[in-house]
Amino acid sequence: MDLEQKAIERIKLASEMSLRHYRVPVVCTYSGGKDSDVILELFKRSGVPFEVHHSHTTIDAPQTVYHIRKVFKKLESNGIKCTIQYPALSMWQLIVKKKMPPTRMARYCCAYLKEDACKNRMIATGVRWDESSARADRGEYEVLGKTKKDRIKISDSEMSENQGETEEFEQMTIPGISEIMLMNDNSKKRKFIEKCELKAKTVCNPIIEWTDYDIARFIAGEGIHINPLYNMGFSRCGCVGCPMAGKNRYFEFSMFPTYKRAYIRAFDKMLEVMRNDGTGRKPRWKDGNDVFSWWMEERDTPGQLSFEGYE
Repeated sequence: MDLEQKAIERIKLASEMSLRHYRVPVVCTYSGGKDSDVILELFKRSGVPFEVHHSHTTIDAPQTVYHIRKVFKKLESNGIKCTIQYPALSMWQLIVKKKMPPTRMARYCCAYLKEDACKNRMIATGVRWDESSARADRGEYEVLGKTKKDRIKISDSEMSENQGETEEFEQMTIPGISEIMLMNDNSKKRKFIEKCELKAKTVCNPIIEWTDYDIARFIAGEGIHINPLYNMGFSRCGCVGCPMAGKNRYFEFSMFPTYKRAYIRAFDKMLEVMRNDGTGRKPRWKDGNDVFSWWMEERDTPGQLSFEGYE
């Protein structure tokens, strides 16, 4: 089975689980990046009923926002429900509330702006192993509970084992979560799946094993229109200034200086709150520019420790 067909079969299974367990269509999450466009095209080809959801972060590049609006407008004209979820707090307000900049180790922004969406739903994402080592533990299917220990990873092989080689109904128990009931389409005991209700968020990652080359080949071969940022030298289309982007942030802020100024203003307000929160703490930074330099890991930041010369 080729990659495309395998991904479509995963989407079909996710759709069946969603309709049976949640009684609503599976949700295709859409960020505006190239992986999202690939997933969306696979959903169209699968023939399953689905909805599309985007979490507005307030720090996406303008090109990404316009691309998403254009894609959603076309989808809605074809009768597909599209939802853009706007957060109660913007990124700039969130920084002030948390009284610290977002970092690689403290990604509170992702938890608030992205991961809190689509509760108690079956969703599909464009997560891929090839993107980062941090995603290497993600499986084709996941069940997300309220705590980190509740995350259960389910592989295709486990799905196949639980379905068995016959048409008999099988049941798979997931400790601490609930039960997922799997079966072949022709199972005579199909009606029993109606009794299984899964209350956690369930995730399907249809293109988990696709490489960057696979993504590029599919986009070129199918003539998929992608975010214009990729033609402007961007390798990613995520949040502008995301700490996970490393040194690429310098390029992002050179292209979008307004976002740099917005971060600095937020850092200034953050310092003001820290100085007047009644704890008596004195921030290590003098102003928003100082915070920004530290946040960007600039080598000449005042007070920055260095181990050079200690070899």
